Amino acid sequence: MSAVSQLAELLKQNEEPLLEKWMAAQRAAGIRMDLVDDRTVQDNSRELLKAVTIALAQGSDDINSAAWKPLKAQLERLSVTQARQGFSPSETATFVFSLKEPLFDLIQQQDSNAIELVWLFSKLIDKLGLFSVEYFMAGREMVIREQQESLLELSTPVVQLWDQVLAVPLIGALDSNRTQIVMEALLEKIVETESDIAIIDITGVPTVDTMVAQHLLKTITAAKLMGAKCIISGIRPQIAATIVHLGVELGDVVTKASLADAFKLALKELDIRLVRSEKAR
Repeated sequence: MSAVSQLAELLKQNEEPLLEKWMAAQRAAGIRMDLVDDRTVQDNSRELLKAVTIALAQGSDDINSAAWKPLKAQLERLSVTQARQGFSPSETATFVFSLKEPLFDLIQQQDSNAIELVWLFSKLIDKLGLFSVEYFMAGREMVIREQQESLLELSTPVVQLWDQVLAVPLIGALDSNRTQIVMEALLEKIVETESDIAIIDITGVPTVDTMVAQHLLKTITAAKLMGAKCIISGIRPQIAATIVHLGVELGDVVTKASLADAFKLALKELDIRLVRSEKAR
């Protein structure tokens, strides 16, 4: 019997006691009971142990072979889930690596081939542990990207100032990704409210370079295609000088120094006149 088959048989015959010792090792390492309950950890451990036994029973110790795909898929799901739950990379890796000690104790009780079995399983656990960390990091990066996108959406609100008048107050640096979000949010709001005028306020934008100007022009062009006229407000003296220095052509885009001035112009464009009441006088 090969070492792989011998190891598979050993796992199969000692599944319950090995699972019990593995759970004890995980508890000793410190299970995050604030993030996951003991029953879930036990179920995950049982599934992983069965998957390892099945893969080894097919005679392969190559985790890149077809026999190990179900196990790797399980580890991938578990690692990504733990990344979303708030586990650390070391806590995720501990789930796999903590199986070493109880299995080594079990192998040492065998009469023959103990060293070869220990070496075989040690290499397997190391590869599976590294695999779980790799997908944990991928899951963490996914969470970070989602959080960044959510923050971008929150930092680029489209508000309705008046009937048919929208405003997009921009704060912070503009890049291609954020401009795309601004454009999509603005176009959706134009359709939703059937607005005719959109004010893009850049008072909170620290600098305007050629790239930022191009992003703004793309947004304005997209709004025009939807039938809305754009006004840029918040053009400070420094920004105006920079735009002239860079030779950026804003074309027929209307600009105003402040959001208040842009709002007044928008009302004028819509032929709306505000009259102060007698009480206010």
